[in-house]
Amino acid sequence: MSSATPSPAPSSAHGHHKRHSILPAVSQSGPKPPVQFSSSCTIADSALLTGPHTIIVSTESVIHPRARLESLGGRVTVGRRCIVHERACLGAADLQGRYHKGSPDKEGRSMGAVTLGDYVTVEVGAQVESGGTVIGEGTTVGIGTRVGAGAVVGKHCTLTANSTVAAGEVIPDYTVIYSNGLRRLDRRGVSDLKNKAQARQIDVLRRMIPSNPAKFQ
Repeated sequence: MSSATPSPAPSSAHGHHKRHSILPAVSQSGPKPPVQFSSSCTIADSALLTGPHTIIVSTESVIHPRARLESLGGRVTVGRRCIVHERACLGAADLQGRYHKGSPDKEGRSMGAVTLGDYVTVEVGAQVESGGTVIGEGTTVGIGTRVGAGAVVGKHCTLTANSTVAAGEVIPDYTVIYSNGLRRLDRRGVSDLKNKAQARQIDVLRRMIPSNPAKFQ
C-alpha cells in the first residue's frame, strides 16, 4: 500500500512570527479521508492526512507540519489537547509494510486504527502503528519510538526516545520505558502539572503554526 512521497511544492506566505517546517514541503497523495475537526484544533498546511476512514482531531490539539495521519487501517482519533510533532505518524504500517485493522469491540464496532487519549504527545519521528492501537491520556511517545499494532499503552506513561512497544503489548499506567528495554513505574503524582504544562505549550504553538484545516475538509 503506497504512502505519500515528498515532492517540492510552493509554500504560502505567512507572517514572520509563524513557525514553518525546515524540511521540504510535501504533497498530499492517496485517498482524501473524511474528517471531523474541532473548531479549536491547529492543523499545519503541510501535515499529511490520507486514507478512506475518518480522521478525528479534538479540541485544541495541534498537528505539526509534516506529521502524518493515515486511516488506511481504520479510524484515527486524536483526543483533546494532544500534540503530534513533525514526521510522527499515526496509523503507520508495520515494519513489513502492512496496515493492520483494529479488532471489533464488544458491540462489534471496529476499534479503529489508532486512538490517542487526551493530553498525549507524539514526538518527532515516532510511529504509532495501525491496528486498534491505543495511547492513554497524558502519555508521551518519545522521539523515534515505535508502538506496535494493537498495543495498549496506559495513562501517563513515558516512552523515552527510540524505545519500542511490541505489537499487542499492554503497558500499565505510569510506566516509563527506556530504549534499552528497561521499565519502571513513576507514580510521583505529577500528571496534573504535566497536563497544565501541555496546555501552556499548546497556547504557544497555536500562535506559531499556520493552521489550515479547511484544506483537508
